[in-house]
Amino acid sequence: MSQLDTRVPAVLLRIDQNPFHHGTLGAVRSLGRAGIDVHLVAEVTGSPVGRSRFVRRLHPPPPGAALADIATALLRVAARIERPAVLIPMDDAGAVAVSRLRTELAPAYLLPQQPAALPERVADKAELAGLCAAAGVPHPVTVVPDSAAQAASAAWRLGLPVVAKWSRPWLLPSGSGLRSTVVVRSPQEVRELYLRSEEAGSPLLLQEFLPPGTGRDWFFHAYADRSGALRGGGPGRKLCAWPRGAGLTAVGEWAPDPKVVTLAELLAAQLGYRGILDLDFRRCATTGRHHLLDFNPRPGAQFRLFTDTAGLDVVRAQHLDLTHRPLPDGRARPGRTFVVENYAPLTALRRAAPHGRELAWYAADDAAPGRAMWGLWAAHVTRRLLGRPRRTGATGATGTLPRVVRQGPPPPSSLTGLPEVPHVPCPADDEKASSR
Repeated sequence: MSQLDTRVPAVLLRIDQNPFHHGTLGAVRSLGRAGIDVHLVAEVTGSPVGRSRFVRRLHPPPPGAALADIATALLRVAARIERPAVLIPMDDAGAVAVSRLRTELAPAYLLPQQPAALPERVADKAELAGLCAAAGVPHPVTVVPDSAAQAASAAWRLGLPVVAKWSRPWLLPSGSGLRSTVVVRSPQEVRELYLRSEEAGSPLLLQEFLPPGTGRDWFFHAYADRSGALRGGGPGRKLCAWPRGAGLTAVGEWAPDPKVVTLAELLAAQLGYRGILDLDFRRCATTGRHHLLDFNPRPGAQFRLFTDTAGLDVVRAQHLDLTHRPLPDGRARPGRTFVVENYAPLTALRRAAPHGRELAWYAADDAAPGRAMWGLWAAHVTRRLLGRPRRTGATGATGTLPRVVRQGPPPPSSLTGLPEVPHVPCPADDEKASSR
């Protein structure tokens, strides 16, 4: 492939302290193998990524989540490097912070040219619903209630179960027990969640539930270059998730799907987006439409799945583009798979796929992180098993709210005046559906 400019280092930023973030390790290896000096700004105590031989230097993470802390940490790193570097945030919190700090960071870092507020807008789950509606991209019906009573009414109207999301999940406090996305099955659960909005740091939104199923979960990764062209990625299908049905990709496959590509190109063009993106879709079993569930303005953890025949992926594409190097025209490799060993160990033991397979942790040329992961994972699983509460029946004694079966029509005090983004149909799918 076209040679990367090895004079320009890369700085990877991760604010999230998840030690099992294999996407960070993928970025370290991809750039390091290309001869780039990789500097990592993250908490790596006990994390396998700190063992990688491709990390040029580890830097302490920001002491806090405030923008001033992040700016100070990144500018301190830049002063040590003493030359401009390509900066790649690896999580939503980092992407939002870098977009807000663009003016302060631009002299020291190479960054994609796009509206400063755009990464924050697409990462905000409530704002994304409006952006999809404006662009004509299908998105689940979304309601943003402004009281606990409205939240309960919205759950009835949408039809239980519903999906509950925090608008800005990167603001969730650690140790709170709050998850960014949950499926709720009763109005009481919805009320309880809404009453924790202040603690969560962002509004609660409710979405129509699209049931999971075989072949319904898709994702799209790419780098939008200076011209807006999407490079270094493609559409993929989630074959196995952790947790099952609603979690991250444990096994993914590069799979052609023109509908997913069209929707991704449409949204990126409408927004004028530049940089790395990771989109999550779910196909409706009834209509066949792909609905956008999430827009992540950073590399997805499984981005290495989309390594083409020229060795191009999204982090290499960003480095090449921002250093004004040509991006090679490699061929796609449909059928290539990506496996996260700790979430899908049996799949990892199988023979490689005919079009290639990549493991998240194990690599022959960088074995230490894989060994460290298994030790850390065994300790993690043991703690979870020892700390799991015993179930005492259906009375909710473990702290889990009992499920309420929906009976009859929704209550009359419905959602008048409640902010809602309607479902946006895809014209091409409408035509196909009407011809069936």
